[in-house]
Amino acid sequence: MDTVVEGRVVTLARHGVQQASSVRISGGVLAEIRQDRAPAAGPYELLDFGDRTIQPGFVDPHAHLEVSARGMATMVDVRVPRCGTVADVLDALADGIRTGRHDGGWLRAQANLFFNQKLADKRYPTRAELDSVSDTVPIAVHAGGHTTLLNTVAIEAADLGRFSDRTKGAMGGAVVELDPNGLPTGVVSEVDSLLPIQDPASLDLAGVLEDGARELFTRFGVTVVGDISGTAEGVRQLVDLVASGRVPQRFEVFVCAPGTVDFDTALKPGDLIPAGARRIAAHGIKVFADGGYSSKNAAVHTPYRAPHALRPGSRGRVNLDRRQLASMIRRAAEAGLQLAVHANGERAQEVVCAAAAQVRAQLPDAPTTRVEHAGNLLTRPEALAGWRAAGILPVPQPVFLYNFGDFFPTYLGPVAERGRFPFRLLHDEGFTVAASSDVYTGAEDRQTNPFFGIWCCLRRRTFLGEIVEPEQAVTLDEALRMHTLNAAEALGLGDTYGSVERGKAADLVVLDRDPARCEIDELPDVRVDHVLIGGRLVYSREGAAPPVTRRVGP
Repeated sequence: MDTVVEGRVVTLARHGVQQASSVRISGGVLAEIRQDRAPAAGPYELLDFGDRTIQPGFVDPHAHLEVSARGMATMVDVRVPRCGTVADVLDALADGIRTGRHDGGWLRAQANLFFNQKLADKRYPTRAELDSVSDTVPIAVHAGGHTTLLNTVAIEAADLGRFSDRTKGAMGGAVVELDPNGLPTGVVSEVDSLLPIQDPASLDLAGVLEDGARELFTRFGVTVVGDISGTAEGVRQLVDLVASGRVPQRFEVFVCAPGTVDFDTALKPGDLIPAGARRIAAHGIKVFADGGYSSKNAAVHTPYRAPHALRPGSRGRVNLDRRQLASMIRRAAEAGLQLAVHANGERAQEVVCAAAAQVRAQLPDAPTTRVEHAGNLLTRPEALAGWRAAGILPVPQPVFLYNFGDFFPTYLGPVAERGRFPFRLLHDEGFTVAASSDVYTGAEDRQTNPFFGIWCCLRRRTFLGEIVEPEQAVTLDEALRMHTLNAAEALGLGDTYGSVERGKAADLVVLDRDPARCEIDELPDVRVDHVLIGGRLVYSREGAAPPVTRRVGP
C-alpha cells in the first residue's frame, strides 16, 4: 500500500528551495508531490506530521563508519574538552587500565586532531608519561586519523624500525619521529593500519557497527553514506547488517588501498561486496597522495614552520606521482570504479589534477576523479583553472573549519591566513561543492550532524572561537544542498537521492523546527524527529511527537 506524508515539505530543487504540503510514496519512491493537502486517491497510509518541516535525507559522501564506531565502543575518550591537560589524559588512561578497557589487547584512546594544540600544555603526552601509565600494556593514543602516540611496549610490538618516511604502502608516507639520540619519541604518523593492534577479546564487530550507524548517522538524518572501508571483515559484516535491515542507510563503499586491501585486490571488490548486494555497493577505491596537516605531512608549497616541521624546509611529501595516479584512475575506470584521492596539500592536489586531466583526455567517459579535502585550504586561487581542466570533484569538510581552522597559520605561517574553506569562491566559480564529515577516530562530538556542518558553512567559527574569512560564508540554501543534493552527486547518485523530486528515493527527515526560521547559532540544535528511508519509518527521536497515522480508502 502507498504512503502519503504530510507536513511542510522542502523540495530543495536544484536551483532553489521550494515547498510542498504532501508527498506520495509508492514502492519506496516519491510518486507525487502536491502543493496542497487535498485528499489523494486511496488506498494509502497517511503519516501527518502537522506543520513540521520535512526535508530530503542527508548524504555524507566521505565517512569512516568502522573506525569511528570502534573508537566509540572500545577506546578511552581523552578528547579536549573532556581532558584539558596532559595530566588529565594520563589519569583517563590509568582509569582505562584499572577498569580493563584493553581486555587482553591494546589500550587505545581517541584524541582530537591537533591534540597538541588543543591541550592546555600545547604538547603531546611523552613516551615516558605513557610508560608511567603502564609498562606492560601497549598503549596507543590516536590523535585523529594521522598521528598516534605509543608507549614503549607498543613501540616494541610495532617494530618501528621497519618504517621510514619512504615506507612503501603506508597511507600517507610513514613517519616515525626520533629524539636527538635517534630513538623513537613515540609519535608516529600514517601507520595506523600497519600497527599490530589487537582488539579486545569481547569485541562484537557487528554490534559495534550497528550501534555506530545509529549514533553517527541515523539519529542525524543521514540516509546515504559514502563509506571509506576499515577492515575486510568490517565490510563483510556491514553487507550483512544492511541486507538484514539492522543498518537502514544505503552505503556506497570506497575500498581503502592500502588500509583494507592492496590496490590490485581493490579492483576486484566482489569478495567483500557481492554484485547485487542490497543497498550496499562497491563504489570506488580510496588512495593517498599525501598525509595530514596534523602530522606535518600534507604536501604543501610553503615549508612548515618550526617547531612543527618534520625537518628544516619540509613541505610534506607527495606519495603518488602523476604517472602512478593516472594509472590508478584509468584502471579503476576500467573496473567500473571511481577513484577518490586523499590530497590535503595543494602540491598534492596539483599532481592529482595533472593525472586526472591526462586520463580525461584519453577516457572522456571515465568516472569523475574525487579529490578528498580539496577546498579546505586554497592559498592559490589560480589553481582552480587546473581543477576545472581536470574535471575533478572537490570534497571538502566544513566541520574541519571548526576542528582545525585555527591551526593552518600556526603550521604554515601567514600564507595560510587566507584561503581557509573558501566555499563562497567555489560556488561562485561554478563548482559542485559536496560537504562530508570525514568522521574518524578522534572526531569532534557533532561531526556527523549535518546541521553542525551547515552552521560551520554560515558562522565559520573555529575551535578557539575565531571567525575565519566571513566573506566566504554561503547561504543556508547552498549549505543545505552541500549536505544533500551536491553530496549525492559526489556519489553519482544525484538522480536518485538528495532532493524531494518525483521518481527519487523516498528518504525524508522530519525536523523539530524550520531551519529557515532559525538564527545561525541555533542551527546545530535543530533535531531530527523522524527518519524515513525508502518510505519506511526507521527512526523516531525519544520524546518527539509521533505523526497522526490513519488508513485512507478501502
